[in-house]
Amino acid sequence: MRGRIIIGVGVLAAIGGVATFAMRSGSSGVEVETTKVARVDALQSYVTASGEIVATRYADIGSAVMGRLVELMVKEGEAVKAGQVLARIDPVQASSSAAAAAASVGALEADSRASATQVRAAQAALDEAKSREVESSASLTRAQELQRGGLLPQSEFDKASLAASTARAQVAAAAAALDRAQQTLTSSERRITQGRAESTRARDALAKTEITAPIDGVVTRLDAEQGEMVVMGVQNQPGTILMTVSDLSAVNAEVKVAEADVMRLSNGFAATVTLEALPLQKFVGRVVEIGASALPQVGTQAAAREFRVKVRLEGAVAALRPGLTCDTEILVAERKNALTVPLQAVVEQNGKTGVFVMRDGGVQFTPVTIGIIGGLSIEVDGIADGTEIVSGPFQTLRDLRDGDRVRVR
Repeated sequence: MRGRIIIGVGVLAAIGGVATFAMRSGSSGVEVETTKVARVDALQSYVTASGEIVATRYADIGSAVMGRLVELMVKEGEAVKAGQVLARIDPVQASSSAAAAAASVGALEADSRASATQVRAAQAALDEAKSREVESSASLTRAQELQRGGLLPQSEFDKASLAASTARAQVAAAAAALDRAQQTLTSSERRITQGRAESTRARDALAKTEITAPIDGVVTRLDAEQGEMVVMGVQNQPGTILMTVSDLSAVNAEVKVAEADVMRLSNGFAATVTLEALPLQKFVGRVVEIGASALPQVGTQAAAREFRVKVRLEGAVAALRPGLTCDTEILVAERKNALTVPLQAVVEQNGKTGVFVMRDGGVQFTPVTIGIIGGLSIEVDGIADGTEIVSGPFQTLRDLRDGDRVRVR
């Protein structure tokens, strides 16, 4: 039984070899499609990517204070100017804090003026005490000289000595009083500085209850309603975003480019942008920014990396709105007067790249040098213009060998 199976397999293999030989060398040959090497005026290579329209400048506006939104003065789509009041937060608490801080500063400044007066009085007392000390010291010196000459009674000398000691004690006391007064003044000035800082903070909080536009633009998103409570951001907790103001005088197409293509791009490359919302209109632009690192991947599954690329649109773009989806073609290379063949006509044979040239009912593998890819065509060199080559079918091209007989479909 086993011998029969081996014989059967051998017969099938022989039949397969005969069939393959008949396919490659039979009079009918392999059915193929052909085309001719063609020269085009310009072959252009593009990188394509999708994304959305974004404003060149925009500001997400939140609140720097917590409170209730008591007034909302704009609507979505409305044009605003920098500095224009857009909304108001309830100012009662902030106003009370600002008034209390101002009153506290006033009281501290009054205390400081009183302390300054005390310092001046203490300085005057010290100066007077020093003057008396000088006089008493001079009197003591004269008394000492008279006593040595036996011209002054001991009682008078003791009076002069006591007066000098008293004067020195008064100077020390006046100096200590001046030092205390100066310390009090310094402490008062420090409290004034702190009070003024608190008053500045309170006034700033009050001013921030009026939310103003940081730039000229259009309110492109309005997320708040009058009467809502709004909060400010704290550490990793984002605050309430009330609205977005966008400067629509210049807009970008922000697209995601595959990592295989991003290295082909440079700033300044020309691009064409189409929008799903305006299918019959095309916008021209240029690459202005290429991401230096890949975008974060969403999810745990491995996926091809993408890079953010910004294309600045030119012409009349004021009617565009951020968030519109778009498709972008970026011109990365162009060849004038280029020889081209269909992309699928180029195959690998024995480590060489080439095409199959039609020769007397058969094919001859001819190596070529390839250049840029433009759409479904590829630039080639090493073959004459007008040469007839095999262009398909795709699977037939992959199985075709040098010298195979073929017939044109």
